[in-house]
Amino acid sequence: MADLTKLTLKGAVDGLKAKDFSSAEITQAFLTNIEAANPRLNAYVEVTADKALAMAAASDAKIAAGQGGVLEGAPLGIKDLFCTEGVQTTAGSNMLRGFIPPYESTVTANLWRDGAVMLGKLNMDEFAMGSSNETSAFGPVVNPWKSKGSNADLTPGGSSGGSASAVSADLCLAATASDTGGSIRQPAAFTGTVGIKPTYGRASRFGMVAFASSLDQAGPITKTVEDAALLLTSMCSFDVKDSTSLDVETPDWTASVGQSVKGLRIGVPAEYVVDGMPEEMSKVWADGIEWLKTAGCEIVYISLPHTKYALPTYYIVAPAEASSNLARYDGMRFGHRAEGAKSLNDLYETSRAEGFGKEVQRRLTIGAYVLSAGFYDAYYVKALKVRRRIAQDFDNVWDKVDAILTPSTPSAAFAIGDKEVDPVTMYLNDVFTVTANLAGLPGISVPAGLDPNGLPLGLQVIGKALDEATVFRVAGALEQAAGFTARAGKWW
Repeated sequence: MADLTKLTLKGAVDGLKAKDFSSAEITQAFLTNIEAANPRLNAYVEVTADKALAMAAASDAKIAAGQGGVLEGAPLGIKDLFCTEGVQTTAGSNMLRGFIPPYESTVTANLWRDGAVMLGKLNMDEFAMGSSNETSAFGPVVNPWKSKGSNADLTPGGSSGGSASAVSADLCLAATASDTGGSIRQPAAFTGTVGIKPTYGRASRFGMVAFASSLDQAGPITKTVEDAALLLTSMCSFDVKDSTSLDVETPDWTASVGQSVKGLRIGVPAEYVVDGMPEEMSKVWADGIEWLKTAGCEIVYISLPHTKYALPTYYIVAPAEASSNLARYDGMRFGHRAEGAKSLNDLYETSRAEGFGKEVQRRLTIGAYVLSAGFYDAYYVKALKVRRRIAQDFDNVWDKVDAILTPSTPSAAFAIGDKEVDPVTMYLNDVFTVTANLAGLPGISVPAGLDPNGLPLGLQVIGKALDEATVFRVAGALEQAAGFTARAGKWW
């Protein structure tokens, strides 16, 4: 039998329905891969082998009876900030080490409803704060890709680095992820995978460990655009348990993939040409423009003038919301409790110092500062006004264009440790992705080429709110034109 772990999600689901193989077989194949690869890649923080095989057996029984959901028997990886009932959920932090939720997140409950199988929990930057998956309390995730002529370990991006690495290395068919400032799209670009952040409110945040509540959004990382459409359709739903959940119907987005893009107007924003962008990144963007032209799209050059303020705005709003959300982890109500504290204040201070890593502490400090008396109006309120301007920039161009094409990242994957000493340089990795979060818009990254070192580069498509259908149409056209088939060479 061919290697089942090489299948796409759609291919695996079809094969399971046709009874070409069983869920138990494909699940065991992934567990074998994980056992061999995870000591080097560190993509999984917990492998739930017994649970996976039990879920696979239940799926096989349903398939044999002619029943089952749209993902019946498909083995997936789950980012470790989605609460999973009875399975440890840590958000990559010592603060939550040992926390076993008594409830299920809405996103994962939707997946189990549709028949998916859980292989385990995937590594991530601590509380989703990071662009390289180096802030995890469980150690950094390693990208399966290597640069030509070098054996250096590369970052898979963050915060969903475990999800991207696992999908790229065939350690799951697809994975759940989350995106606050680019944490789905940047790792997808770094690993040659597809990642989509839907419109804010499409997927429920209930049971997701919060980072920045007005920015966080769940989405999938997959091998193909069609797989992303299939998994996102399952993940999204209206949820009364999430006050920001949108009461709108979830379409079958797989129907959009492969549809003609002829006549669509594609915006190319001048502000996304940044100083120091590598030549290969500019080339792949130019290639994307030509591919869409050839497919019948009209290219429209547009301006999003407030783009230059997006990063500073994001790094005020996100830490401010994080400092509020993470205040609950104080050693009393939730999270790690320090031993031997001499007073209540000592307990708070020591528990948080021991539980949170350096990057989380840095962002909480920034957040507390911008929310403090005397600085609230100067920083936080001003950032909210600029955020509104950034959203208006998009509103002002939607009568001229149907979707926007940009690079996903300023460069290909970099070596682990490269940017660790300079947090500002690290934050610049989000320069192309944060605008979609600030405006609440859907954005997808599609692998579109290789740099001179043989590393993947991604193109991003940003769409109108609730118009994921067009995003998937354009992404499908890019995927077909790019013909990206490169895979990471197996070295682990």
